[in-house]
Formats: sequence, C-alpha cells, structure tokens
Amino acid sequence: MTAVWVIAVFATLTIVLLLVNLGVGEKKVAYRIDAFYPVEDPQFVHVMGVLLGPPVVAGNRYEALVNGDRIFPSMLAAIRDAKHSVAFETYIYWSGAVGQSFADALAERARAGVKVHVLLDWVGSGRMSDGLLDELRESGVQIERYHPPRWLGLGRLNNRTHRKLLVVDGTIGFTGGVGIADQWSGDAQDAAHWRDTHFRFEGPVVAQAQAAFMDNWMKTKGVVFHGTDYFPRVGPLDDVVADDERAGTAQVFSGSPNEGSGSMELMYLLSIQSAVRSIRLSSSYFVPDRSAVREFVEARSRGVAIQVIVPGGHIDTKAVRKASKHMWGPLLEAGVEIHEYQPTMFHVKVMIVDEFMVSVGSTNFDDRSFHLNDESNLNIYDAAFARQQVTIFEADLANARRVTLDRWKKRSPWEKVAERVVSLLQSQL
Repeated sequence: MTAVWVIAVFATLTIVLLLVNLGVGEKKVAYRIDAFYPVEDPQFVHVMGVLLGPPVVAGNRYEALVNGDRIFPSMLAAIRDAKHSVAFETYIYWSGAVGQSFADALAERARAGVKVHVLLDWVGSGRMSDGLLDELRESGVQIERYHPPRWLGLGRLNNRTHRKLLVVDGTIGFTGGVGIADQWSGDAQDAAHWRDTHFRFEGPVVAQAQAAFMDNWMKTKGVVFHGTDYFPRVGPLDDVVADDERAGTAQVFSGSPNEGSGSMELMYLLSIQSAVRSIRLSSSYFVPDRSAVREFVEARSRGVAIQVIVPGGHIDTKAVRKASKHMWGPLLEAGVEIHEYQPTMFHVKVMIVDEFMVSVGSTNFDDRSFHLNDESNLNIYDAAFARQQVTIFEADLANARRVTLDRWKKRSPWEKVAERVVSLLQSQL
C-alpha cells in the first residue's frame, strides 16, 4: 500500500508540474481584423507604429546576410570593432567552432574594457559547455540566463527568450533567424549546414533593438543601462533619406507573454489582411491556427498571390512538420502555394508583403512564438529593399518542391492520424 501511495503521489505531482509548465498564462484571443488600407499607405505604416509600440523611424540602412558564411563574419567584425558596449541576446548558443569564435570575440572586448552583456535562454543554451561560460565570465562579460528552473516557478520554462538581437555601441544592430551553433555555418551547401538569413542595420531604429534587449536584461538582472554607451544620439542617415523620404523607414518591436501582448500575431494578421497583391512567407516553423488560415483564405479570395516556403524532409522538429501539414488543406484548396525546401533545414523567418514591407526576426508563424516566447522583429517599409528580398525568396523557391492538393490528400492514414494527434499540442509548437 505504501508503494502504491508513493507512486500515486509522484504521478499526481508530475501531472501538476507538467500542466503548470505548459500553461499559456493567458486566454488566447482570436483576432478579427478588417483592413482599410494597403501596406503602402502611410496610414498603415502609422498604425503599425501605434499598435505595435515603437514608432516607425526614417533614415536607416540595412543589409540582408544570407547563410553563415556571410552572417557570422559580419557579426564578429562588429563585435571586434566595439568601442563602448555589446548587448547580445540569443536563444541557441551551443558549443562548437562557431560558439567558440563568438566567446573569444566577446571575451577579448570585455578584457579591453568594453561593456559586454550576454543574455541566453536557459533552455536554448542547454548545449553550451561550462568551459565557454567560464571563459566569458572570467573575461568580465556579464552573462545571464533567462528563466532558469525554480521549483516555485517551473512555468517560467515555457516562457523563453527566442529573441536574436546583437547591438554594438548602440549604432549597429543584427536580427534574424540564426543561432550560435555549427549548424548555421557554411552556405547551406548540404544537409549539415542550414539555410538562414540575418539582417544588419544602422540608423535610429537601432535604439529600438537596444531597448528590446534592455527590457529582458532588466527582467533578469534588475539593472538599467541608459547612458550614451548604449543609447547614443543617432540621427537619420543622410545618404538614405536623400533619395526617397520614405526609404529607410523601419521599426523593431517585441512581444512577450509577460506583458499580455499579442503584438507578433497582430502584426502578421494585419499585414495579411492589408495585402492587395502578394504575400511571400519564409517560415521554418509554420503552424497557422484557424484565425491565420481564415486570413490567408480571405486574402486569396481578394486575388492576393500567396507563396509559403517551409522545411522539407530536413527539419529538426518532426512534430512541427506534422502539425503544420494538418492545417494545409483549406490553404491549398484556396490556392495558397506551399513549397518544401529540399537541400537542407530551412530556418528562414522573413515575410514580404506587396513587395513593400519586409518583416524579419526571431518570430515563427506558430502559437509558441505568438503567445509563449519573447520575440522581436524588424519591420522595413521600403520598396527597393523589398524587391531585393523577393530575389532571395525566388532563389529559395527554385530549391523547393511545391505541395499539390492532390499529393496532400494522398497522405497515408497513419500520417493523417499522427498529424491529428500532434496538432492537439499546437499551443506548444
């Protein structure tokens, strides 16, 4: 009887802890959005700034970095040139050659007197060795982990910082999909090297990225940094605004369940609803809920061309792929094009609307990013830059295979059952 009682108590505690850990924390709201203007309308840009928080600011410069061979050298060069401060927040930081190169660069700057702050998610940095952590701390890097486990707050583990922000001297920023791990090295040349895009940006919008970092640093450390080493006065870049008064307009905004904010989902749904010509979405984890499916279908009814690129057979989370495919039926029937990237894991997170608005950052198109994680995105409102991103998108499309409605319907009964079962966990994916 004693053994049975112990087992029962243990099982009860396990279930309670699991439910606490998987709690969303707030009731999910199904948004219903009616758009009154296209994304190119100045009123749309104004509303995005008002609804999402940070205003849209002009006079910025940005550069798309495709794959690790271009992403990592640019990030490391910025760190090595830092004069005053480095603020670095990331989800994935694993041991390996890439992790070591970043640790060496960050440690060298800290020893040189630069104020270096690193914020790592506790879950995402689980494969980072104690040796790397010791190297950083011993050099003077201030390093913290976001939401480490505590018995009286295990639910915090489900709220992770998925943000990928690097800000150097308050003047140069980076964001996108890349993690600090060897999988992102190279040029997506084979299955061992992932396909991803990161953005480098300069101008007044960098201060918004710094503020997003500081928000989580304050939550974790309780220390506020606000001097000119972090927030120098940065005016519009003259060479950007000289050609077009609307060129170079951008915003960095963030979302977090701690603030009860659905800003990420709202941004995506409002952009989809406002599209009049085209939506191109690169999404490493694409698990749309019913609201998102409805918005896509309605956009198609207005004649909007929609293309979505997702991972193919190379994917690090099979459950996400199953849950995603479960939702494809109404999209394919409406004429939404879904393409599976073939060469390697596709980790890109970029949306292009009407060849004018580009959104890139850490956010996946799924419930976890919309309601559980801390995320941040850079939105750019610039037709010339958007056209450059379309070129990159089309190159990825050439390496992807389109999913037809007929092929989707011919999935085996076992596949359909597995997809249905996994979809029950959609709020966690």
